[in-house]
Amino acid sequence: MELTAIPGVGEKTADRLAELDDPAAAIEAGDVARVARAPGIGEGRAARIVRAAIQQRHDDTATFLATPRAQDVYQDALALLEDRTVTDYAAARLRTLYPSASQSRITDVRHLAERAMERDPDEATLSALSGVEPLDEPGDVRVRDRCLATTDGETYATAREAIPEVSVEVVEDTRDLAELARGYATVIALDEAFAGVDVDGDVRVEPNAVEDPAAVVPERPLSFFAHNRDRLLAAIAVHRHADLEPPCDLDALEAALDRLDEDGTPTGDEELQRLTRAVDDLDAAMSEAESVANDRLRAAIEQQDVTIEGADLLSLVERGAGVDEVLSRELAAEYADAVAAAREHVVDTLDLRETADIARRAFSDEPTFPVEREDSIVSRAREELTTARDRRAEALKADLADDLAAMREQSETLVEAALELDVELAIARFAADFDATLPELGGEGVAIEGGRSPLLDVPHEEVEPVDYEVSGVRLLSGVNSGGKTSTLDLLALVVILAHMGLPVPAERARLGRIDALHYHAKTQGTLDAGAFESTLRSFGELVVEAASEAETLVLVDELESITEPGASAKIMAGILEALGERDQTAVFVSHLAREIRETADCELGVDGIQALGLEDGELQVDRTPRKDTLARSTPELIVEKLAADDTDGFYTTLLGKFE
Repeated sequence: MELTAIPGVGEKTADRLAELDDPAAAIEAGDVARVARAPGIGEGRAARIVRAAIQQRHDDTATFLATPRAQDVYQDALALLEDRTVTDYAAARLRTLYPSASQSRITDVRHLAERAMERDPDEATLSALSGVEPLDEPGDVRVRDRCLATTDGETYATAREAIPEVSVEVVEDTRDLAELARGYATVIALDEAFAGVDVDGDVRVEPNAVEDPAAVVPERPLSFFAHNRDRLLAAIAVHRHADLEPPCDLDALEAALDRLDEDGTPTGDEELQRLTRAVDDLDAAMSEAESVANDRLRAAIEQQDVTIEGADLLSLVERGAGVDEVLSRELAAEYADAVAAAREHVVDTLDLRETADIARRAFSDEPTFPVEREDSIVSRAREELTTARDRRAEALKADLADDLAAMREQSETLVEAALELDVELAIARFAADFDATLPELGGEGVAIEGGRSPLLDVPHEEVEPVDYEVSGVRLLSGVNSGGKTSTLDLLALVVILAHMGLPVPAERARLGRIDALHYHAKTQGTLDAGAFESTLRSFGELVVEAASEAETLVLVDELESITEPGASAKIMAGILEALGERDQTAVFVSHLAREIRETADCELGVDGIQALGLEDGELQVDRTPRKDTLARSTPELIVEKLAADDTDGFYTTLLGKFE
């Protein structure tokens, strides 16, 4: 995919997107979250880019939402869906859904909605989803105990790009390689020419190392999985609760993650734990061993009488002998026992194995008091233990890195599936919360049975269901606060959701082909001359557009407020006549339905949201519009109520004026 071929993506945006790993795949998959990670691209811009790519793929360039009010209803629909997401990803992903006249696009999303409506959004799954986020690359991983070495400049550049976590050094010969080995725990030579060289230190000749970075730097996959550990465990839980088909062995992935610490260190290996404790506790164990030996030797001296003949004492003094020789002569067995106790204390305390003999030699067989360890031997023991620990850790890292690296792609798929499930569950929850169903597509106009608008500020179960079918041009009359505007909102919402490919809030709905929705909200107050002219121009453009092959749905709420009632009736009659001649579908809400019908040069259908009467001062209304019925106004109802008790005929005469 050529990024600049996407509408709205220029060279600068394409350059930013190019910093992603395979941006075309992210856009193609609709992964708004990944696209938004490009520098300078937020979630809103990312959603627009993905949506533009979808429109391009479906050759869908027409504007469906033709007016600000239509766009407002679309945003309200999105908000209802987004409110039912758990993850930010799903909310962003839903913003790529849009109403379209493209049948292929509608069909694609309907397939998604059909799958979604079979889902069960149980609490366990939703709870697990709260921990799922798109996988993220950790910050820079730096490894300072090893380096790569080469004599070739091109190999140097390739290695730096392929494995940036370690230093790459240029060397000229074996002497330079040996110098590096003194500064790094491990040196990996990339040149075959170094094979067989004899250099002190851990020097490996691996010409193909750059082809397998994880083998050189197992910290790379370990850091990735440690950074994303909680997200992966949450995704595993989602798959189990939702009974999704996993892309990998969940038990194996979970077990591998359990072997990984939050800082990327392998855990759970008893041998590594033993060696780590031995290195950490070596000095303390040696000090304790000295105390053990000296306490035993002191006790032995206190309990034993040592007698030295005068001649022997003289001989010892003449030879310059000290207490050590006295110990050797008189307390040799006791000293040997004390040293043996010290040695075993170190071995037992640190659970030493291969290094036990070295540790034992830290206490000399030559008698001395007090007994002291030999620091040079202790240092050697520490080096041996540290080397053993590091080798064990490196082997564990390499082994675990191999296991996890092999599951990298499946892990990404695992998380993506969990996030996509959240998209489906949001649709499922929307359908369940608003008793929504997928509409039938075909025929003409719009037909709704048992529709209940979720845009009303009342609990959904308290909304009165509405049945309404409209084809051609219709006038909708009714009392104030009777539900005319909410009926238009319901029509607009059903049309928008249906053309998004989503379920609509109705027991049943059917829609014919609609290419554009023009919804004109109620105008606040009479317009001045300039605004009035601008409004007429917009309707003139609408009529011209309706002359094309496009199928337009026009919803207008009380246009009469733009000017005086007489002129408004004539204008609306003319607009409805023009739309009717062009076989378009339109619903105009107006209190001037009678005047408009009388002014029109053709037959105009009038539907009415009928007031049933007044009860305790409260208006009772049948919210379902009655076909071919001019609704009675609230004043007429009040006059009718007064006429019922009329004694002099005044209210009866007034009531007759409404006929």
